[in-house]
Amino acid sequence: MEKLKDENILLESEIQEPDFWNDQENAQKVSQKLKNNNDRIEEYESLKRQVEDLELFIEMIKEEDDESNLPELKKEMDKVGKILENARVAALLNEEFDTNNAILSIHAGAGGTEAQDWADMLYRLYTRWVQDHNYKLTIIDILPDTEAGIKSVTMLVEGENAYGYLKSEKGVHRLVRISPFDAAKKRHTSFASVDVTPEMENVEDVDINESDLRIDTYRSTGAGGQHVNTTDSAIRITHIPTGVVVSCQNERSQFKNKEVAMKLLKSKLVEIKKIENKEKIEDIQGKYNQIAWGSQIRSYVFHPYSMVKDHRTNAETANVQSVMDGNIDMFINEYLVMKSRNN
Repeated sequence: MEKLKDENILLESEIQEPDFWNDQENAQKVSQKLKNNNDRIEEYESLKRQVEDLELFIEMIKEEDDESNLPELKKEMDKVGKILENARVAALLNEEFDTNNAILSIHAGAGGTEAQDWADMLYRLYTRWVQDHNYKLTIIDILPDTEAGIKSVTMLVEGENAYGYLKSEKGVHRLVRISPFDAAKKRHTSFASVDVTPEMENVEDVDINESDLRIDTYRSTGAGGQHVNTTDSAIRITHIPTGVVVSCQNERSQFKNKEVAMKLLKSKLVEIKKIENKEKIEDIQGKYNQIAWGSQIRSYVFHPYSMVKDHRTNAETANVQSVMDGNIDMFINEYLVMKSRNN
């Protein structure tokens, strides 16, 4: 808390500078950082007050020797305990990009309609999670199927620690169920990959050789008004040396779509450069798929029994429907705790 308060003194001093608002982008970042710090400080102070109130409540019960208040005490302790656990987990978000926005992509695996429906179910799951956590969601690119489901979707999740939480979702997600598309009502296993990349700041300074890029245009297929399907405004960019592919069709012009796609590409390449400990983008060698299909992280079983299990932490629940409604905090928290122990 002292570190946050010291940082706030510097931020408030910066805001008082006469030319502070001349750079609107930087001004917004500084103001948001100050707000985030104040929110964390207030959360801590509020939690501290609630714990002190509980201690007084316990003393009162002891003095009056009245057990009739124990149910109310337990209820309050459970409530504060949940807030404390969430604060503990948030404190584990201390890696380099954890505070960044997140770029989340879902890709259907092999299996046609069944796999595409599974990708669409995951899309709904993460949309619900984003809404429940008051983050902002922007669809950058979506490729629906004519029959059912989606082949892929890329979305930007904006808010403090969005990447820190969602990085736990990177990997292959496996579904086992009786397929609604199978007339014989047989059990099917489907796969979809989820890739999560931090949105990088100041990527304008990242140099990429234009000759290393293949840029394709195509007609947009998602929502967006009259311009959709009338012009080749959507953009797909392939970074040839690494095989990294990004797409954008959300904007109304080809120029804006290319601008967003380039930002996505640079964010992805900066992340790879950091992971590989390379000095320059040009030093990255080899092909990088969005996700390795062998890295299955979680199974969602609808039949012959109900269970969602994370294979990294062994966290599991029988309430499949709750998970599909976006309640995945248990899995995220267990993953962050596991990572903190391993580090």
